[in-house]
This record gives sequence, C-alpha cells and structure tokens, in this order.
Amino acid sequence: MSEPLVEVVRAGVVEALHRGDLAVVDSTGSLLASVGDPVGKITYWRSAAKPFQALPLIFSGAAARWRFSEGDLALVAGSHNGERVHVDQAAALLAKIGCNLADLACGAHLPLEPEAATELLQTGEEPSVLHNNCSGKHIGMLALAEHFGADRVGYQFRDHPVQAVILESICAFSGVPNDVVAIGIDGCGVPCFGTSVYHLAWAFARLMDPRGVSGAYSGAAHVIQAAMTAHPYLVAGRGRLDTDLMQVGGDLIAKGGASGVHCVGLSGGVGLAIKIEDGSTGPPPAPGGVATIAALRQLRMLDDAQVQSLDAHANPLLRSVDGQIVGEVRASFNLSSN
Repeated sequence: MSEPLVEVVRAGVVEALHRGDLAVVDSTGSLLASVGDPVGKITYWRSAAKPFQALPLIFSGAAARWRFSEGDLALVAGSHNGERVHVDQAAALLAKIGCNLADLACGAHLPLEPEAATELLQTGEEPSVLHNNCSGKHIGMLALAEHFGADRVGYQFRDHPVQAVILESICAFSGVPNDVVAIGIDGCGVPCFGTSVYHLAWAFARLMDPRGVSGAYSGAAHVIQAAMTAHPYLVAGRGRLDTDLMQVGGDLIAKGGASGVHCVGLSGGVGLAIKIEDGSTGPPPAPGGVATIAALRQLRMLDDAQVQSLDAHANPLLRSVDGQIVGEVRASFNLSSN
C-alpha cells in the first residue's frame, strides 16, 4: 500500500494528505530505503524518461553529427518552461538538423511559466510547437530519425526505429525486459514507459554510475549527466524544482514527470524515485517537490543551508488571496532502511 508522504495543514488541522511510494536504490540494484511499496507499485515514468530517451542520440553518433552542444542536450533531456531562452534554443536546434515546425508532432501549448505565458498572450502571438515543454525531446527524436535515414514522418509511433532504440535504452538502465515494460502514450504523443518505482530509481542510479550497462550506454550516460548539470536552466527554468535543485545540490541530476513522478540521480550511483499516488504535480505547492527534498535531507544529500535555499519547494506556505499565511505543506514520512 502507498503511505502518507505529504500533508497539507491549515490552522493545525490536516486537511489533505498525499500518499505515495518512494525508493532509494544504488547502482547494484540494492534497495537502500523505501516508503510504501515501490517494488509492487507500477507507474509510468512520463517525462522522467527524457534523459534516457536522449541517450540513443548520443551513442548513435547523431548528436556528434549534428554538433549538438551541452545546452542542446540539456534541452532534449528537459521539460522546459517555454521561456524565450528555451524557445530560441529549440528553434536553433531545429534549424541545425534541417527540419521545420511542421515536422514536430508534439503539439502546441502555452508556456508553462506564468510570466512567459502572459507575455505571449499580450503580444497576440499563438503558442507554437516550440513552446511545448517536450519540444527539445521531439527535436532530438527527429535528429535521430534523420541520422538513421528513417522517415521523419511517424517518428512518434511505437513501431518507428527511433522508438525501438529508445525502448532498448529504457530497458538497459531499468533492468526490465522490453516485453515487460508497460507502454502507454504520453501527453506529447510519444510512447511512455511503465515499471515499478524501484526500477525507476535503479535506472537513475545507473545513469549516475553506468558501470553495469554496456560501454556505448555508459559513455552516453556521462555525457547527459554533464549536459544537465552544466545547464539546469535549460532542463526546466524559472521556479522549477529540477532547475533549482540542480543549481543548489551540486553533482546531481533531477527530472520530474507528470502525474506525480519525481526522480533524482545522486553522485556515486544512488537513485531516488517518488510517485505521488493521486498524481498531483501542482500548480505549486507540488507535493512531489516537498517529498523529494525531505528524502534528500534525510539521506544527508542536502544540508540545512541548501534546504533553506529551496524553501519554496521544501516547505511551501499556504496564503490567502491577500497574502496572509494560513497554512503549510510538509513532509510526513521517515525513510526506512532496507
């Protein structure tokens, strides 16, 4: 059973409770700590899969062929806000591979970041596919299709060569056979992958310490680590947990996903994966962020000063319309060692 991870408190009364499952796993596959039933709980990775979806771009030689920079790779592995810096990076990357907006199958939506969305609306400009938080991932898939000499049309479908090699990457790091991985369709139209929370955490552990996977994957893992840690703003953006955590936490990578999925890969080869059972991701305060920072603090991967700098995510306050503090959102679990 999932267990309480985060509670919403107003005037001393718990008015809402977010249950979930949490796993801390090292690169050998040892379950170091847990809450709930992370071995039995199956969840889709959603956008937490993006670093792994980017790996074939690297080990195939496509990234080198198209001269992808570290910033380009961070955007491919990220879920960006749709701020101007993200849109400009995506536009330049799309031009670099010789494709155009019509080639992208992700669809368009307003920027995730409120100020960027307001600015776009004020200009009267319609959001484009480049504003989609998944546009970097889709451009990477297009680049891979071009590199393979495959048809760029239909790159998003499960039977396309691009998606086949991505599934191999997911399996290599999670340790789950390809006929066991659950396959759904993500919000942006490409396959999404389902495993236990334990296997999701193990994948992030091996992304940080890839000695247990083949040589091609191992080298690519180091490249994507470096790209994400060097350019955390391109992974997400203003006010986002992934960016703030990587900027504060040092040698770690953070990648969340829709429906309450939050993952962190820690230096030395430890992976943390959290699934909020009710799928809540925000708008802020997001319970997954509260749980993630609490877990890292209990693991002594963040000190008090770092947690304090992440306070907006770690211990968000509830406010009335006029700004009065009326409550808080706080973690309600203690990690149990396995």
